[in-house]
Amino acid sequence: MSARFLLDTHVWLWLQSDVDQIGKKTLRALRGAELFFSVASAWEITIKIANGKLELPEPVDAYIASRISADKLQVLEITLAHTAAVSQLPPIHRDPFDRLLVAQAGVHGLTLLTADETVMRYEVSTRDATL
Repeated sequence: MSARFLLDTHVWLWLQSDVDQIGKKTLRALRGAELFFSVASAWEITIKIANGKLELPEPVDAYIASRISADKLQVLEITLAHTAAVSQLPPIHRDPFDRLLVAQAGVHGLTLLTADETVMRYEVSTRDATL
């Protein structure tokens, strides 16, 4: 059975334009793994663009769609089960996008690939993307 990773938003962005941020062991682990991209990350990216905190080389919808296809990612929609799972999380992290990603990882038994040490404190499977 291959590894199954849910990509934290910053990790997905690193894979697109700053892959040196990701550790060599992690890059090896990604080969042959099932990779998931959450709609929550797309939402977070659009907000960062609107707030002037992020720029992409093309319109956000085209950018995300083309890279999801090229990288053969599975898109993880947001469901009621995910939002219910968020309500069960302890208040470790205040960021609603990170909390939703943690909930999605838990609901689907995915390993959340992140470099956020606060996210790694949750009781779901995580992997430090910088290793």
